[in-house]
Amino acid sequence: MLLEVEESQLVLVDYQERLMPAIAGAQEVIANATRLAQAARMLQVPVFVTEQNAPKLGPTVAELRTALGDYARVFPKMMFSAVEEGLGEWLQPPQKPVQGNARSLPKHLQKPAVQGPERASVVLAGCEAHVCLLQTALDLLEDEMDVWVVVDACGSRSDRNRDAAFDRLAGAGVELVTTEMVLFEWLRGAEHPNFKPIQALIK
Repeated sequence: MLLEVEESQLVLVDYQERLMPAIAGAQEVIANATRLAQAARMLQVPVFVTEQNAPKLGPTVAELRTALGDYARVFPKMMFSAVEEGLGEWLQPPQKPVQGNARSLPKHLQKPAVQGPERASVVLAGCEAHVCLLQTALDLLEDEMDVWVVVDACGSRSDRNRDAAFDRLAGAGVELVTTEMVLFEWLRGAEHPNFKPIQALIK
């Protein structure tokens, strides 16, 4: 199964100014998150940025804020899982009600109910991998979303915690991918009009 750009949403979890200095390999993690953000913006993939307890941990790091401009929606939270605070409602807009008096129409004339979210694949990256990212990913699975975690854009204070999170996520059914996997699956081929600018992000 490959990622479909038309079905994708990008969620960037807690890349915050006072948290990132404690994250192992923070510069690479931020660089890959920035690549994902830039590509998503070019390809019109919706982007959501979460911020955990922003008064204490600060805003999203400047690199990501610059890459996204006003394109992303910022989701403030205090719970570790963003889904517990309502992120799922942002990712799955409410279904449109059936027009007219559906019960009075014969079955073959009734409009079918909208099935599931229009973009059911959530590409997820962030920090810390074993806390906020893990809990958000598992809750999204519970909500029957397809979850893809970008391993080289995730971090924890220790590699052991990060790797334990990846093991648990894989066992739960999350797809583990890299930044380049995501970008090239979104593009699908060298004839895509955004191929060259996105390729430039990783050169």
